[in-house]
Amino acid sequence: MAGGADPRFSGLPGRPGKIVAIHLSYASRADQRGRRPEHPSYFFKPASSVAPTGGTIERPAGTELLAFEGEVALVIGTAARRVPLAQAWDHVGWVTAANDFGLYDLRANDKGSNVRSKGGDGFTPIGAGLLDARAVDPAALRLRTWVNGELRQDDTTAGLLFPLAQLVADLSQHFTLEPGDVILTGTPAGSSVVVPGDVVEVEVDAPGAPGAPSSGRLVTTVTQGEHGFDDALGSLPAVDDRQRAEAWGSRAAAGLDPEPEAFRLTPALRDKLAEAPVAGLSAQLRKRGLNNVTVDGVRPMHPRAKVVGTARTLRFVPNREDLFASHGGGYNAQKRVFDAVGEGEVVVIEARGEDGSGTLGDILALRARSRGAAGIVTDGGVRDYDAVAAVGIPVYTKGAHPAVLGRRHVPWEADVAVACGGTTVQPGDVVVGDRDGVIVIPPALVEEVVDAALAQEAEDAWIAERVVAGEPVDGLFPMNAEWRARYEAWRAGR
Repeated sequence: MAGGADPRFSGLPGRPGKIVAIHLSYASRADQRGRRPEHPSYFFKPASSVAPTGGTIERPAGTELLAFEGEVALVIGTAARRVPLAQAWDHVGWVTAANDFGLYDLRANDKGSNVRSKGGDGFTPIGAGLLDARAVDPAALRLRTWVNGELRQDDTTAGLLFPLAQLVADLSQHFTLEPGDVILTGTPAGSSVVVPGDVVEVEVDAPGAPGAPSSGRLVTTVTQGEHGFDDALGSLPAVDDRQRAEAWGSRAAAGLDPEPEAFRLTPALRDKLAEAPVAGLSAQLRKRGLNNVTVDGVRPMHPRAKVVGTARTLRFVPNREDLFASHGGGYNAQKRVFDAVGEGEVVVIEARGEDGSGTLGDILALRARSRGAAGIVTDGGVRDYDAVAAVGIPVYTKGAHPAVLGRRHVPWEADVAVACGGTTVQPGDVVVGDRDGVIVIPPALVEEVVDAALAQEAEDAWIAERVVAGEPVDGLFPMNAEWRARYEAWRAGR
């Protein structure tokens, strides 16, 4: 079938009313990105971005990170609205190949909508031919992509996190999928940057079906554009090393040095921190010039419990009704943090010291415990106080309050630097709490500080024994040279 007189749509039955694309769908790609989504998420692409096989795509002047993404495209054959999963595939008319090109230089300001980074003219080649959806198994389609004749992507729909029919059923819950609409079903690992002169080819086939039907190769040539962007009209392209690594597929492929190994709180170090009192850790940090590292105003719900872990942060902003409407409901930042907190991590919540509402309740405390979290620290209130206490996970809070979150707060963002109890806490900082309070330790100083604190504890215990024995504190606490020599001699003789 042909797309009428407009050659852009020659690989489709006609001009699509809408093109819906998924962010992450293949396990290989999700693992490359280091995150597996629980549910599919989507964005729209304009029909004006469609191009036929044999066409070109321009890399705009002043940009560097144009990346290809070979994908399986589904073309809707009959209208679908609220269709059950078992019947969803019946609404797919055809399957073909697509290339969901993206310009990483323009990603930052679109916050996942991809309007500019993926909506340009020629950014959605589709074709070359259509496969009858009735003649193929949606779980056994093969997708391959070549750049200049070299195979770069090779995966099958068996590697999808979300089956193709699920995407159709899910989208039909929200709006009508009309005949001719296109669903781009995501790209596997192997997507990378292309430059002017490169030729990208994508093919979808069904090797196990009778006749091994194929879309044929969808061919696109990259060219250099002459036109850039006007900063008087909108934001300019911008790249950083993170965007380079994601566009190329890895830091190594982008020619970047490996990221430094992330700090890990080893079991041995965790045991040392559990032994060291917060007051002793505070004294050692003060000796190193760090005075603003205590989370002030919070008290433990379980005074005998010790909390030790690395910070997982959550930030609330003051409640504003329109912002709560857009950020407070659904799978908001608060729920995402409690669903993602890892074993041995401490959820640290910035509530601006505002205790006029709860910042968590027993359900979220249960979720944190089930995830293996080490504790929760909030400079706001706790709702369902007794029920949260009964969960058993260590919690530090300003106190109890019966009101729900929205009375004072909007859950805004996660995994950013936060201000909790007057101190800054970054994701990955080490958090230690006991009855004296909570302290934050920069990871680079943890081992040095805890060893010094434990050494000081041993010294203080020896001094205490001398005081109990009747020795005066003058010259003993702190020790002068004579007492220091006696202490060192005692240590050597143990």
